[in-house]
Amino acid sequence: MNVLTEQDIKHISVGAAVLGTGGGGDPYIGNLMALAAIRKYGPVRVVTVDELDDNARVLPASGMGSPSVLVEKIPSFEQLSAPLKAYEQATETKTDVIMPIEIGGVNSLIPVAVAAMNGLPILDGDAMGRAFPEAQMVTFHLDGLKPGVAAIGDEQGNAVTIRPVDGFWAEKLARQVTIAMGGSSIVCDYGISGKQAKQSVIPGTLSLARKIGALLTTQVTTDIHPITQMLDILEGVKLFKGKATLIERRIEGGFTKGEATFEGMDEFNSQTCKLFFQNEHLLAEVDGHPVAITPDLIAVLDEETGMPITTEGLKYGARAVIVAFPANEKWRTEIGIQTAGPKYFKYDYEYIPLETLAKERIKR
Repeated sequence: MNVLTEQDIKHISVGAAVLGTGGGGDPYIGNLMALAAIRKYGPVRVVTVDELDDNARVLPASGMGSPSVLVEKIPSFEQLSAPLKAYEQATETKTDVIMPIEIGGVNSLIPVAVAAMNGLPILDGDAMGRAFPEAQMVTFHLDGLKPGVAAIGDEQGNAVTIRPVDGFWAEKLARQVTIAMGGSSIVCDYGISGKQAKQSVIPGTLSLARKIGALLTTQVTTDIHPITQMLDILEGVKLFKGKATLIERRIEGGFTKGEATFEGMDEFNSQTCKLFFQNEHLLAEVDGHPVAITPDLIAVLDEETGMPITTEGLKYGARAVIVAFPANEKWRTEIGIQTAGPKYFKYDYEYIPLETLAKERIKR
């Protein structure tokens, strides 16, 4: 992709919802925002990590807060602009490239809109390789980089600038500001150089999201189901197939938290799957045994079409296929597991790689 087309944006919104593991915000809203921006302000050029100048100033733009709130409070162009302007004013720098902080739902496309509005290119890469619920859960933090200045804006025109000492304080402070802003905000933080981006960014994730979205939305004449094709691309595992029978969702601490229960169908008949989420799916159990654990990716897909279903979009009676994919190797390190593994979210499990859990399940 040299320039994002409207078709690219539509495909990215779908593929990012898969990689976003149920979170990252409603992809339909992100699709609308990005399309409106490029139609009004012009196309967005895409640059790869390798093309970055070492001295380029790269700035992530993202939405923070509960995905359930974002559905009701769609950001305006003015809200999208304010954090970038506040960040540049506070740091006395000029941004050269915008990037996604995560490859998930609306947060893959908010930066497209910000880039279009400011005539800037967007980076083909992100800092998670998926979506995570908290601000310190980025590869920059894993590599010891600090968030520096964080600028937070809301739909009322408020802009708040903070200087947290590390990623954990960025999460605490920005989350409280976001709650005060009504549970949803736009954030610019972790401004980095091109050289730092080459070390820490997970490359090619916008292109990957586009590839997955094209697979799921394009009619192909093949007997192989799109879900099966996608699992091959992502080296994924089919965890379960079933019907949603119980969904418990709540807004807590600025997050959408909850559990979803599925009763098995077909080869999973008589089995029960339970998903646990905090904005994103973080743990999957089948009959009380873990089958996928954060930081590995868990996604819920429509049984018939393979289209992703977000945590706030899941409804009672939905017939779904639950799949999982291995996390990027950066997350499978000691610091990666400490930062976004099951213990951090207070699940009583040690992290076990998806591949190992799949082998253990076969033995059972």
